[in-house]
Amino acid sequence: MATPARATTSLVRQEAGWVTRLLTRSASTLEYQQLKFTIHRKLLERINLDRLAALSEDQMRVEVRVAVAHLVNAEETPLSMSEKERIIDEVLDEVFGLGPLEPLLQDPEVSDILVTTPRLVFVEKNGKLLRTPVEFKDNAHLIRIIEKIVSRVGRRIDESSPMVDARLPDGSRVNAVIGPVAVDGPILSIRRFGRDPLQAEQMVRNLTMTEGMMQLVRAAVAGRLNIVISGGTGAGKTTLLNVLSGFISEEERIVTIEDAAELQLRQVHVARMETRPPNVEGVGAIRIRQLVINALRMRPDRIIVGEVRGEEALDMLQAMNTGHDGSLTTIHSNGPRDAISRLEVMLGMANSSMSVQSIRQQVSSAIDLFVHVSRFSDGSRRVTHMTECVGMEGDVCTTQDIFLFEKSGITKDGRTIGRFRATGIRPRFYERLRSAGQALPQSMFQTIVEIS
Repeated sequence: MATPARATTSLVRQEAGWVTRLLTRSASTLEYQQLKFTIHRKLLERINLDRLAALSEDQMRVEVRVAVAHLVNAEETPLSMSEKERIIDEVLDEVFGLGPLEPLLQDPEVSDILVTTPRLVFVEKNGKLLRTPVEFKDNAHLIRIIEKIVSRVGRRIDESSPMVDARLPDGSRVNAVIGPVAVDGPILSIRRFGRDPLQAEQMVRNLTMTEGMMQLVRAAVAGRLNIVISGGTGAGKTTLLNVLSGFISEEERIVTIEDAAELQLRQVHVARMETRPPNVEGVGAIRIRQLVINALRMRPDRIIVGEVRGEEALDMLQAMNTGHDGSLTTIHSNGPRDAISRLEVMLGMANSSMSVQSIRQQVSSAIDLFVHVSRFSDGSRRVTHMTECVGMEGDVCTTQDIFLFEKSGITKDGRTIGRFRATGIRPRFYERLRSAGQALPQSMFQTIVEIS
């Protein structure tokens, strides 16, 4: 069995061309980093910020580039033309972007950027984790980049509040942790979204789900069923939520509620809200539960909650049960049954006096369909369950699977193989969809699609 070090080396070799291109933008020697920061400091000392504020962003970049070029040429350290260009580019990245992370952010194939320490930066590329040659000068350099990210969205990070969730302008989610919580140095995780939101047809082509499964969820959204998307971390819950939200009519008013706004809805009539952390005095926090309650006063046709993870589950389910049909949300779980168990725990947190039977009745009457998505060892994501919540049978929430993905093995090159299988069960909400004008062929509940 290969050791982690050998496995990492093997992966880096597979991506040799990409790493070589990245190396042209990143140097790891202490002298190089020191020279770059010296030029950056001199630039900040000499630049006229008031004059730059009156310029457009493009003009500002031109002016700063000229100033940096003068400073580089004035340095006594002998540099080749390519080294000078590299320093100029990296100083501009420090001023206008996120410093050493900019080359990674410009690569459309990089899905996650994981900074474990200032000297240890990994990315996920084509479903695999790769170590990059990107490095930060020190902890202070990395903290400065983190502060630049979080300040853009009105958040803060310091010793009294050492963890923060934020987002980049493109919607990518950011999590940062600094000392005293982070032991070996600041930790930064960037979960990226594609520049072009994934379309339903692409998910079918990628074998995330079959055409029949896509027809079912399209009809379920249009027919105003309440849907919960479940899955583990990095399984693609938010991506799938974005795709499903695309089936909502342009004529409906949509209210979205998130910890950090990352949904990429294409409709025009969308009212977006996000939570707010407490201020320096520890007050002023706005939680998802408050936003869900407020959303009910905003005349929504649809309520979309980015993720339920606490007491807000009660208000979300009550909204589903009181006329706000067609709501969508996501939840962390290992499967549909586990999602129900987690919802029961969340409802108990919100109202400890509720009986178990009352909690389960809330869940079974509110939710129509669970869509569970999983990530496999080869980096592929697939919808493994489409499960209907049927109702109560005694004290138990009963469910029935409509579609399943059954994994049968792994090929020699590491690809996951298996089959999508319709269970043959026609969902109980089938007639409800028909009455809403969403006719589905009976044959779709009998199909099997092999993946080899």
